[in-house]
Amino acid sequence: MGASWARDLADLLLPAGCIACGIWVRGGEQAPLVCERCRTRLKVAPWPRCERCHFPRGTGSASDLECRGCRDWSAALSAARYAYVLAPPADDLVHALKYEAWPELAPVMAAAMSALSLPGEVGRVFVTPVPTTAERLRTRGYNQAGKLAECFAAGRSLPVVDLLSRRGAGSSQTSLHPSERRSNVAGAFSMGADVRVGLEGARVLLIDDVLTTGATACEAANTLVAAGVARVTLVAFARALPGLRTAA
Repeated sequence: MGASWARDLADLLLPAGCIACGIWVRGGEQAPLVCERCRTRLKVAPWPRCERCHFPRGTGSASDLECRGCRDWSAALSAARYAYVLAPPADDLVHALKYEAWPELAPVMAAAMSALSLPGEVGRVFVTPVPTTAERLRTRGYNQAGKLAECFAAGRSLPVVDLLSRRGAGSSQTSLHPSERRSNVAGAFSMGADVRVGLEGARVLLIDDVLTTGATACEAANTLVAAGVARVTLVAFARALPGLRTAA
């Protein structure tokens, strides 16, 4: 009775709200960050999907046609996988992790990414995040992709290594047209000589919060493959799909 009373008092004094919808969640400081209703509302992309990038193929009757989701991608990016569609409430979680200083969301989001079935995960496999610029790192205090990579790697018992660095120039990708996105990230990534050692023939799981056009992932993959990596697979929490509201 005493323990139950104490929990009720904690809930009253330390109310916890779901980060996605704001509804009160029982549990005080120990309450889950995302309520059960919002977890059930996370949208999974429909099947069938493109084998390479998992873009939905509609009825699947045109499976032999070139996928519009990855037809313009660099050959360096072998595949892409994502847990959810970037629609409510997934977009709220992405925004909270990226812009609202909620790094505590990373384990929740990475758990869904860790549960994905990934192609070609054999041999030497490294996990690396898509890096942010030094300016954004100072502003946010952390790289959201880095937080996801740490939790994802722990969930799959894989080593996580910061293989890439990103130049400070270039505007945000958020409001750019696909062709502008490609130009904006051209030459954006580099690798130090020290991190290239041991990459020959390795496979890299590239981690990011959102997959939109694939421009950033392709440019990162180009840099990794040029250093000797055999295969690059992007793993994201959410993917923006046409016709659905996006927020990152």
